[in-house]
Amino acid sequence: MTTIEQKPLYNRLPVGQEVIFTISNPNIVALYTNTTFQADVYISNGTPPTITGTPLATFKTKPNNAGVGIFDFRQVVESYVASDNIATAGSSYKSSPTNIIPNHPIHLIDKYSKNTNAMRWLRIEFKTVYTVSGSVIIDTPISSVNYRLFNGYLKYDDVLDLQNVDFGYDLSQFKPDSPTKSFLTNAPTTQFANLDDYGTFAFLDSNNDLSSILFKYYNSSGVQIGTESLAQTVANGGGFSGSQEIQKNLFYFGCFPANLRSYGTTVGTPTLFQSLVTAGTIQGGHYTFQAFKTVSTNFVTQEYRINLNCPNLKGYESIRLCWLNQWGAWDYYTFTQKSTKNISTKGSTYEQLAGTWNDSSYRVNGFKGGKKTFRVNATEKIKMNTDFVSENENVMFEELTNSPEVYILAKYSDVFDVTTVLNQYVTPVRITSTNFTKKTVANDKLIQYTFEVEKSKTLRTQSI
Repeated sequence: MTTIEQKPLYNRLPVGQEVIFTISNPNIVALYTNTTFQADVYISNGTPPTITGTPLATFKTKPNNAGVGIFDFRQVVESYVASDNIATAGSSYKSSPTNIIPNHPIHLIDKYSKNTNAMRWLRIEFKTVYTVSGSVIIDTPISSVNYRLFNGYLKYDDVLDLQNVDFGYDLSQFKPDSPTKSFLTNAPTTQFANLDDYGTFAFLDSNNDLSSILFKYYNSSGVQIGTESLAQTVANGGGFSGSQEIQKNLFYFGCFPANLRSYGTTVGTPTLFQSLVTAGTIQGGHYTFQAFKTVSTNFVTQEYRINLNCPNLKGYESIRLCWLNQWGAWDYYTFTQKSTKNISTKGSTYEQLAGTWNDSSYRVNGFKGGKKTFRVNATEKIKMNTDFVSENENVMFEELTNSPEVYILAKYSDVFDVTTVLNQYVTPVRITSTNFTKKTVANDKLIQYTFEVEKSKTLRTQSI
């Protein structure tokens, strides 16, 4: 019979790893030289797939010298997950529900948002196919369990677990069930942000592991001045994950100052955090957030802290970058020090005639003639500097350098602008810094980094 000899060790798989299955059927392989192992791949973006329908793809391989077939589905499955850039229906921006129109960038959400593209179900059915007297025979197939694929990758120093011949990466550090667990990020638990900065964190959820996020607000003297709890409910864009919908296995929540300023608002009704901003009591302070289940003493993640930046007295413009991190979620950093902008142009030229040649007489026009520019395409580059940082930020900045998706985020606006076009908030850029050297206190004393980005969209001017 067809047997799965080797499979991924865990049922949550970052797609940026080898997805290896080894299949055997020793009796058939020994008897028939024309044996082929077949794999029917099923991927679903809703509930777990059934094997009664049409497979997404079918792959075949011959037995190797050991009589088994080995499949690696990495290149197949990584094409079916992607980054989440738009919030899902049920989330909101300034209490305006997200829908097809209007839709909102994931970074602006007031509360929670389910994933749309970051996670998929995977199930594979394996068969042994051979021929007898010209007839194709399919031995009894066997199906894998349901796997959850998500848009993450593994680094070379990420340690794999081995059990018999099965191997995989243990993601239990991201399962919210104890005060030592993490959200989907390698960023430090203490970060800095301006009062007008947007941003989200993401978490894995398979069975309502996380019911609420507790926020605690502190003034510049470290005195607690308020608390707020953000329940993971359908009304807040979340929802219980007891159902098998893959969208409810990975959530985002808005946790940076600009998100909290619009948390649950209606026009003219400020949030608690916004009230503290208006009163001037939170400036220079900080706040913490930590996930809990059922009661606020049953914490299921670490406590994260956001220190609020004081205004830059030198007048430097703050630039906030966000980028896709190792685990398919988003990381953020606000560059508050000196930045420079450079605009380079590249135009198409032609030689223009000096006068009028298609009229009743020739006339000389001073504005005509010579080499002219047909069109000018402008590209903007920005070089920015961090403040002095700790070694804890090294991994985060390394991922920024390697990230395939990087954006500049605009600042919070007090205008209730949910009916305007929202392309004002997210600007795509690419990192043009070609290397990243990790700095340490031992080697470099004070640690500071410089990055350069180039806006992805070229400004096209008029053509003549």
